Amino acid sequence: MTLEKQISQGIMEAMKAKEPIRLAALRNVKKYILEAKTAGVSIDELPDADTLKIIGKLAKQGAESAEIYRTQGRADLADEEMAQVEVLREFLPRALSDNELVVALRAVIAEVGASGPQDMGRVMGVASKRLAGQADGGRISAKVRELLA
Repeated sequence: MTLEKQISQGIMEAMKAKEPIRLAALRNVKKYILEAKTAGVSIDELPDADTLKIIGKLAKQGAESAEIYRTQGRADLADEEMAQVEVLREFLPRALSDNELVVALRAVIAEVGASGPQDMGRVMGVASKRLAGQADGGRISAKVRELLA
């Protein structure tokens, strides 16, 4: 079952179970999926990789919003935002540890034949696609820069 279908099924389950936080989080994801499907060339089903990017982006934004709420003394809003982030994280693959990330990046570097910092763009292009949802882009970039130095 595709991620998009899992999200739709999750919306139905959340409605039946009367879980407002889960429902709000999944409806938000569904909204972005529909926008992505209709932007440019209309498609029937969004690929899982694109759906993962959407979910990852929303989870990151939610965590950042929760942090802002905490600094402003709004623990109630921060808790609600983090509850939605936890719902989104259920759909994301497990994040790579530092060691796993280094191993994966070394494989990509060998695959593209990178030899120095001038090849960072080629490595990042492959690594970003391959590790989507498993590591943050900034984290990947920092490790690639370190490995190519």
